[in-house]
Amino acid sequence: MKPIPLKEGIYWVGEIDWDLRNFHGYSTNRGSTYNTYLVIDEKITLIDGVRPYLFDKMMQRLSSLIDPASIQYVIANHVEMDHSGSLPLIMDIAKNATIVTSPNGQKGLLAHYKRNDWNMKVVQTDEEVNIGKRTFKFFLTPMIHWPDNMVSYLVEDKILFSNDAFGQHIASPERFDDELYLGTVIEEAKKYYANIVLPYSMQVKKTIEKLSSIPIDMIASSHGIVWRSHINNIMDEYNKWATNQTRNKCLIIYDTMWKSTEKIAHALQNAFNHSGIGTKMINLRYNHLSDVVMDVLDARFICVGSPTLNSNLLPTVSAFLTYLKGLSPKDRIGLAFGSYGWGGQSVRHVEDALKECGFDLLESIKIQYIPDETQLQEIYEKIKQEIAKRG
Repeated sequence: MKPIPLKEGIYWVGEIDWDLRNFHGYSTNRGSTYNTYLVIDEKITLIDGVRPYLFDKMMQRLSSLIDPASIQYVIANHVEMDHSGSLPLIMDIAKNATIVTSPNGQKGLLAHYKRNDWNMKVVQTDEEVNIGKRTFKFFLTPMIHWPDNMVSYLVEDKILFSNDAFGQHIASPERFDDELYLGTVIEEAKKYYANIVLPYSMQVKKTIEKLSSIPIDMIASSHGIVWRSHINNIMDEYNKWATNQTRNKCLIIYDTMWKSTEKIAHALQNAFNHSGIGTKMINLRYNHLSDVVMDVLDARFICVGSPTLNSNLLPTVSAFLTYLKGLSPKDRIGLAFGSYGWGGQSVRHVEDALKECGFDLLESIKIQYIPDETQLQEIYEKIKQEIAKRG
């Protein structure tokens, strides 16, 4: 692929990672991109980078436009190595370049790479750097999703280089939001938010408010497509996610050993459906954690079930609950359920995990051995009553 122009003198020069299927535990079934941007002005500026194994391909694209040694600024919006991993290689070529980063970015880069020979310029919120006809303005966005994060705004062209915010994991030759099916792009943005940004929703809300005062023609994130035609759409979605807006939807998330816990799950499904609440059944044996939490993002009810195995949970359920606690969704209604042979400890473990998440819990359901039709009917009636109380 050739460099792709965003506006006059501004190019995407990143690289597509077609084969990526796992991003630190997050399934990336559509691959991803690492978006590096080049601004050609009196002071040539490179924004973010790629993973080291893609560096040579990025440099071929970059070199078709400029002599890489002539780069004068490298903006490092984020220290995480999918963006900064190629920074040592870039700086070995652009030896006179200055790295522009946040205060925590400087600390992080020095800690990662142990280099004391790099020129660094540390910037604060609202600080500007002029590169000729253009000016960059910076906004610190700590904990979206690392302490070092910042975004860079090209004032004259109204482009927000947003780093991980508004990103998606999509490998595609298309670079813009109006060149792909919008539903797919929003779905991947939702999955990205749920798995990476969700714990920092309060910070996201503050950042959106901060950025609302600046005109934006494009949002150029570090993964996926560039937003130019549907900026309002993604802003609306981020506002929903950041303000924890849920739908009257129920997730029934479980694994089962001899189908007894699954029978309970179906009884719950009937109760929620007949109460006018749409349900989604998710067997953890067949669904990846990162896909499950995408549904958690806007679900009001979260039911989690496991049989008892060795006084504990099935490993799939235990892994899900650990993952869920790390993402810290708030203000959900939870329910623990499960079957057992003689111990029955699994339901208590699920309860404890949902309490740690801060969920408001319905009364748990625990059935010994195989639930019969009478017990399943009792579950159905009980849950319908509980739902009616909640309104």
